[in-house]
Amino acid sequence: MTVEFDGIEKELGDGIERAIIWLHGLGADAGDFLPIIGELGLPQGLRFVFPNAPFRPVTINGGMVMRAWYDIRGFGPDAPEDSAGIAASAAVVRGLVEREIARGIARERIVLAGFSQGGAIVLHAGLAGSGRIAGVLGLSTYLPAAGLLDAAGPIATDVPVRLMHGSDDPVIPLALARASTAALEARGIRVEWSTYRMGHEVIWPELRDISAWLRQR
Repeated sequence: MTVEFDGIEKELGDGIERAIIWLHGLGADAGDFLPIIGELGLPQGLRFVFPNAPFRPVTINGGMVMRAWYDIRGFGPDAPEDSAGIAASAAVVRGLVEREIARGIARERIVLAGFSQGGAIVLHAGLAGSGRIAGVLGLSTYLPAAGLLDAAGPIATDVPVRLMHGSDDPVIPLALARASTAALEARGIRVEWSTYRMGHEVIWPELRDISAWLRQR
């Protein structure tokens, strides 16, 4: 899939050998996580790729048009899900992975990361249909439309997955995040999981753990 890139890139040093494709959450944009680059203290030779989600109406926000990786039509186990939107955004991210490979980055040196809605998309993009990458990092997120993983397969059960969540998250409840982790593990995916005393946000102790995990990758 050929991807026309819409977003922001930031390179650390020359001789780029690794890449992190990092997706923002609902209503944010590609610049949302730019400020954390310096806080992570990662080595040189790394490219950050921050794509923009497309603009679309979001049902739970009264149909307001905003940047969103997919529509959210309701909450709860019986709420309809935008499977087509999720699949389309996951395909775009897989295209971004192939774009990095075409620029000389080995697949196993590419990490997918995302916050909230962005985290949901990188779980789909990184665990099915794209081959083994270096890892998937999901922050304050969940797994919608889990059946799409089975349809897009084969599932990459050997990809390291790190999920981090707030114990007091008012947007994506901790119980939903735990249920999503169980759904991943039921498919043979090993998940490293942490909770933090926070809401729907990113805090310093979490950033410290993100840095350590990325360095291991």
